[in-house]
Amino acid sequence: MKHADAHGHGAGGCCGGKTPATDRPAIDPVCGMTVDPAATAHHAHHDEQEYHFCSVGCHTKFIVDPMRYLGDGPRAMPVAAPGAMWICPMHPEVRQEGPGTCPICGMALEPEEPSLDDAPNPELVDFTRRLWISGVLTVPLLFIAMIGEMLGLHFVPPAASPWIQLGLSAPVVLWAGWPFFERGWASLSTRHFNMFTLIAIGVGAAFAYSVVATVAPGLFPPAFHTHGGMAPVYYEAASVVVTLVLLGQVLELRARAATGRAIRALMDLAPKTARRIAADGSEADVDIAEVHVGDRLRVRPGEAVPVDGVVIEGRSAVDEAMLTGEPAPVAKQADDRLTGGTVNGTGSLVMEARAVGADTMLARIVRMVAEAQRSRAPIQAVADRVSGWFVPLVIAIAIATFIVWNIVGPEPRFGHALLNAIAVLVIACPCALGLATPMSVMVGTGRGAHAGVLVKNAEALQAFETVDTLVIDKTGTLTEGKPVLIAIESVGAMAKNDLLALAAAVEAGSEHPLAHATVVAAKARGLVLPAIDDFQSQTGLGVSAVAGGRAVAIGNAAQMRRIGADPAVLAADAERYRRDGAGVMLVAVDGKLAGLLAVADPVRASARPAIDALRAEGLRIVMLTGDNQTTADAVARAIGGLDEVRADLRPEDKARIVGELKAAGARVAMAGDGINDAPALAAADVGLAMGTGTDVAIESAGMTLTRGDLAAIVRARKLARATMRNIRQNLFFSFLFNGIGVPVAAGVLYPVAGILLSPMLAGAAMAASSFTVVANALRLNGVKL
Repeated sequence: MKHADAHGHGAGGCCGGKTPATDRPAIDPVCGMTVDPAATAHHAHHDEQEYHFCSVGCHTKFIVDPMRYLGDGPRAMPVAAPGAMWICPMHPEVRQEGPGTCPICGMALEPEEPSLDDAPNPELVDFTRRLWISGVLTVPLLFIAMIGEMLGLHFVPPAASPWIQLGLSAPVVLWAGWPFFERGWASLSTRHFNMFTLIAIGVGAAFAYSVVATVAPGLFPPAFHTHGGMAPVYYEAASVVVTLVLLGQVLELRARAATGRAIRALMDLAPKTARRIAADGSEADVDIAEVHVGDRLRVRPGEAVPVDGVVIEGRSAVDEAMLTGEPAPVAKQADDRLTGGTVNGTGSLVMEARAVGADTMLARIVRMVAEAQRSRAPIQAVADRVSGWFVPLVIAIAIATFIVWNIVGPEPRFGHALLNAIAVLVIACPCALGLATPMSVMVGTGRGAHAGVLVKNAEALQAFETVDTLVIDKTGTLTEGKPVLIAIESVGAMAKNDLLALAAAVEAGSEHPLAHATVVAAKARGLVLPAIDDFQSQTGLGVSAVAGGRAVAIGNAAQMRRIGADPAVLAADAERYRRDGAGVMLVAVDGKLAGLLAVADPVRASARPAIDALRAEGLRIVMLTGDNQTTADAVARAIGGLDEVRADLRPEDKARIVGELKAAGARVAMAGDGINDAPALAAADVGLAMGTGTDVAIESAGMTLTRGDLAAIVRARKLARATMRNIRQNLFFSFLFNGIGVPVAAGVLYPVAGILLSPMLAGAAMAASSFTVVANALRLNGVKL
């Protein structure tokens, strides 16, 4: 298709969609596409000119704010960029380029990618305007048609009443309710019956009959005529139903807008600029889009961290509440990770950018939340199956109701038959049934994001509710994943700080995690590390070098024996530390044993209470680790409450064990953070990735716990249970309304109790069912996790 230029002028010489002849193409002023005026059903008049649109979405945007697309200045960017995908919030499988309506349920499509554009939803603006106008016209219509009749008052002459009612109801039905007719016709054309099928048939039947009865009352037999010689009309029923359906749609759109604001609130956390340090040391503020991986950035006190990266200079405390939910700032120094969107404290930091744009943690959180809100829980299949046969069944019941009342009903039989059939169609609208699951998922996943529980899809939520076995990786999950020096033992006259300085100087050349812990401990104590020469690594033994003119060897007992040092002096101490789960490095200086360094990966402070809470939930806890059995047993003793411990495992072993547990009938959740955990995370019924872990682990999991501790698993379990309970409540409400409402509307209570349900009351009940579902789903925002 051809596109318009910046001001909306098209090739045909027409401006902004205006065309002097219907056989010439026009340009949609909203999206810039060529439109055949004779083929499109979407037109609008503005400033004595006619404009044509490719879809109802573009038409709605234009009538909401015409000057946005026709102004003399630079044209505003379209809501969706060319090629952007739009998706149905109820049926995520429906995707298309550009706006439109869903062919299955008739709802307006939404942009697939979250946007910072906080402009009002055009459909919400349009429907709100339609609601106000229909309400203003429906109120006097009710006074004329119902209230005056019940009170015996005639506000208008009886002969003129039908014509006045027609004048009041025509704008309501034919303009305010026109989107429902469009969607109802589309549902019939595609044979995807939905709530709009029933609305269109019911309202259309009431209005069409009333028009005929007004224009040509003689077509009806005398038994149909009232005392004024006029046939009865039901304009008020059609108008009230349209108004109530619009009210339900507005309430629903507002609820969906609230979830969109939650995503935009997350996106707003990212700063728009960053202070980049050039190679010559100069600094300048640049747009965040211009920041590249490897750039050096300064984060001044009180500023938000622009992108993900690591600290290379400075010390500060960073507020990571947006990521972890914890109010206490986290101390940051060289080599510590920073996350874009977190807020720096009083210190100044220089950082190196490691992830920018869509690769940052904040962008991934936004993407994950948006995808989760659109995902469908397996329980939604129940509602889908019901909807598949429900609408045809309701139409059949409405037809049967009409026939039965026409045959055996009281006079006027036709009037009763028509109203009761319309009431059946209106009250049975399955809008509440369609909203039941998606609304709970949208609100629940948003609530989880604020509590540090990122849900990749609704299936993970449903599966986690039924999990009975939790498999947990040790390193980085039960433990901090960052080994630290916990003890120094020296022999003879060797001072502990001197021993640490010599060992750290040598270990600075090693990449082993225990070596890194030694270097970090020395720096933390402010020790000066001597220069080293002749660094060597002995495979399976340790390392050695000359540090400050002294020969230093570090490693295991075999390393000590290799250089002639006797490890027996510290053997008992070394074994004691090993039993406590620490790694031990023996240090020899100038050929003699000088001491040992004990390094351990601390157990997370939250591990023990979290395990106790999970056990109270009835979960069986299994710990898996690639570490040795001695260390694994030490960690298990420190935590307590573990049902099983398996050590010395390779990555494929973890996935195999998960498979064995599932084969035995267990519902398994796996929590881990490393690349080696990814196969097991993918194999489990639900994978729980610690947010401090690797990208591979996060991508393999169904949920990501941004706080990186086991307490988040407890929160995730509570969230899953609360969300699924909410879904079941919504489905119950939906089935209850329809299960009771349809028979009552059909008139089953009339023979025994004289009760009939007018289309107006049916419309109110239908709107109430949707409101109940939406209100119940919004309660998830208050769930305590």
